[in-house]
Amino acid sequence: MDHKKMGEDIVRLVGGEENINGLVHCATRLRFDLKDSRKSEREALEKHEGVITVVESGGQFQVVIGSHVAYVYTEIMKNRDFGSDTSTANESSGKKTSVISTIFEVISGSFSPLIPAMAGSGMLKALLTVLTLLGWMSATSDTYLILSAAGNAVFYFLPILLGITLGIKLKANPYVAGVIGAALLEPNFTGLMDKGSDVSFLGIPVVMMNYSASVFPIFISISIYALVDKFLKKIILKDLQLFLVPMLALMIMVPLSAIAFGPFGTTVGDWISSGVTWLIGVSGILSGIVLGGFMTFMVVFGLHWGFTPITIQNIGVGGDPIEAMAAAAVFAQIGVAFGIFLAKKDKTLRTLAGSTSITGLLAGVTEPIVYGLVLRFKRVIPIVIIAGAIGGAINGHFGVKMTAYVFHNIFAIPVYTPTLVYVIAIACSFTAATVLTLIFGYESKVKGESAATVESVKTEEPQHVATATKAVDIKKETIYSPITGKTTPLSQVNDSAFSTEAMGKGLAIEPSVGEVVAPIDGVVTSLFPTGHAIGLTSKAGTEILIHIGINTVALKGKHFNPVVQEGDIVKQGDLLIQFDREQIIEAGYEIVTPVIVTLTKHKVDVFETNQEQVQKNEVLLTLVV
Repeated sequence: MDHKKMGEDIVRLVGGEENINGLVHCATRLRFDLKDSRKSEREALEKHEGVITVVESGGQFQVVIGSHVAYVYTEIMKNRDFGSDTSTANESSGKKTSVISTIFEVISGSFSPLIPAMAGSGMLKALLTVLTLLGWMSATSDTYLILSAAGNAVFYFLPILLGITLGIKLKANPYVAGVIGAALLEPNFTGLMDKGSDVSFLGIPVVMMNYSASVFPIFISISIYALVDKFLKKIILKDLQLFLVPMLALMIMVPLSAIAFGPFGTTVGDWISSGVTWLIGVSGILSGIVLGGFMTFMVVFGLHWGFTPITIQNIGVGGDPIEAMAAAAVFAQIGVAFGIFLAKKDKTLRTLAGSTSITGLLAGVTEPIVYGLVLRFKRVIPIVIIAGAIGGAINGHFGVKMTAYVFHNIFAIPVYTPTLVYVIAIACSFTAATVLTLIFGYESKVKGESAATVESVKTEEPQHVATATKAVDIKKETIYSPITGKTTPLSQVNDSAFSTEAMGKGLAIEPSVGEVVAPIDGVVTSLFPTGHAIGLTSKAGTEILIHIGINTVALKGKHFNPVVQEGDIVKQGDLLIQFDREQIIEAGYEIVTPVIVTLTKHKVDVFETNQEQVQKNEVLLTLVV
């Protein structure tokens, strides 16, 4: 894969450099802060080779591309300086977001850059646990202590690292913010703990605490520091700001952190952790069902970031039960993918399911499963919930905890305690998901077949098929023309996604009338907000895409008037969309409209009409199983 070209394509499709406020990445996705997300070409992004999906959540425009995201990010950032500063996005774009969304955005933007370091350190700690259990290394040996330092460092010095990422996120000097965190770990400061309650600053009592691996104190301190930094820059001459602003900021913030923000943040963190522990203690099974069953969808909406500070806080005091229960969701997802791999005969889908299963098991990265399989085949959503809930309930009931920050994969098993219970729980989730997928399938069942659209007939194969023409039993589905106009082969469409049949087989139509009608009896399964494209699913399970014009997404809905909504049940011939073909052409866009068969329940041959002109409701495509 050409990471450089992919990065350039993504930058162009999100609206260009001038539309980007900031960019960070996590394990599988690029997280853009765009000035105006409406300038992005979301449809083209989602069709781009290498892009799994696009998600807008927590004020971020997220392009999910998988485990090679770091390479693409590096190519994008070469000779560019978007920074990871996304704090002023809503100001510059005029967007208003809720307080909760803003908090999640700050949390995700602060932790995302640190996830690789935390995950790598956690896996190193897991490796050391295995080596000591096997007796291959002594916990008192110099080698162990050196490697242990490497595994513990990111967590011990978390206030410094979080100070830096928070400073970037909040548009304050990130290195001064890091120094504020470092001051709370500096030997002169930590040495004051030996004095007990006799510590004071200018006569004001200071409650000494251990801030290593803490989260909430630094979040509060740096949030206040960002305001102080802005205020100092307003009142101090620019010629003096280089040294005076950071000096005064440190003189103000370090004592305030020691006196007030640190103890308050620690107390808040302890209260939240105690509350979660209490809730789990009341019903570990119920907590496990909720976290194991629904964590998949919390991740989709970015809600899981709310647990991250609590998780880090819990790990610092002995172990975290939240992530232990949530881990069951990961293995439920992997189980679904493995079930599809075992059941599917289609080579492309089987390859996707198999590769994502391996990535999930070995690395704990399951976004390709979630977006490529679970959200695509919605029939497996209940399976993910049930299987995740089973493992989560087991971990919750027996009080399993995660003792180091890791991605949930098979190599991380040693960091969960009690280990045997954890293995049983994730095995149950994986097995349940695999078996349920094999039993119930992953594609929607056909509720009924319309005689007008699907029929078993005794017929001959179409004449243009290069096979012997003999009577055979076949199943045939007819797709009627949704548009009146001139037919055009897909190969002549000026868009490679259609001309190469990457989206599926079908036929294009040059409309002479500005209206689209339903080509089948079925359901409207997708309707783009811009109104330029619509997806339908027939009663036989065939998915059809009608895309009005080329690159018309850029019109942002202008000249398009959908008359149906997602979820509507339609009859063949019902009006779906009205559009002003003359205005679209005048705006400089091609009006040719591909009609594509994107997915069917079975492998089929698609035969196009040989008519150069077609009227709406006339036969356009014939599908033969």
